[in-house]
Amino acid sequence: MDQEIHFVTGKGGVGKSVVAAALAFKMSQKGQRVLLVELGDQSFYKDYFRLPRVGFAPVSLAGNLDVALWTGAECLREYAHHLLKVERLANLFFENPVMRTFLNIAPALSELAILGKITSGPRKHGPALPYDCVVVDAYATGHFLALLDAPSGMGQVVQFGPMAEQSRSIVAVTNDPGICRYHVVTLPEDLPIKESLELRQGLIAKTGIEPAVLLNKVLKTDISLEELQKISEGLDDEAQFAGYLKFQTAKKEEAYRTLSNEYQVVTELPFVFSMDPWEIIKELQGALP
Repeated sequence: MDQEIHFVTGKGGVGKSVVAAALAFKMSQKGQRVLLVELGDQSFYKDYFRLPRVGFAPVSLAGNLDVALWTGAECLREYAHHLLKVERLANLFFENPVMRTFLNIAPALSELAILGKITSGPRKHGPALPYDCVVVDAYATGHFLALLDAPSGMGQVVQFGPMAEQSRSIVAVTNDPGICRYHVVTLPEDLPIKESLELRQGLIAKTGIEPAVLLNKVLKTDISLEELQKISEGLDDEAQFAGYLKFQTAKKEEAYRTLSNEYQVVTELPFVFSMDPWEIIKELQGALP
């Protein structure tokens, strides 16, 4: 079976890291061996799941599910080790102050290294990534679109040679709907909704792939808006809570209508009343398509 890659993105603060974890957990429950990847210098999952450490090398999170934290520098260093074969030579390369300066300022090199590692399985290039499925807790909207731009930008600057070839192969994978899926997480609030609509346009323009949207933290009730209106006309605590539910339900329905006009797939994820991370993950994964 070909490796699947799922990118989870959205506006900052909408809960994409927890949704990415729920998606990874759901895939692992299907019997797939899954790697959940964070991008950046600090791990959200280390604190969220109270793990001793999350770093570049994957660590176990649950059965069939590992988690790792990747930076561009570490991805590049691992790739250099893979090509040069001799670790000492690779270390000399990275410990050279001139090369360190170049690596720090070279445009798109860090992003290219990250995308190169994420897509290394389908491309069959680089160190082995022995997973059936990779779920990426990706950067927020603008940064994520810039990440996707990196290989095509590099391909325009360097048009011949191994780097040009690898850049083109990364683009081929990120634009392949048979391998890559894009999930946009949003909240039923104005700014996240607006940003998720812009993000859809950006993703389609860059990859040609239609993303799905996950409407997160939806307060669900079986009571109709008309009934909530009647209850909320009172003066007691029950009336105040009914008024709050009415407001949230109306806002959710408006958000769903707006998103449905653009996205082909809109999934509602419930607001989970729990502080237990695994209870939240398990309830969310049950609502995922």
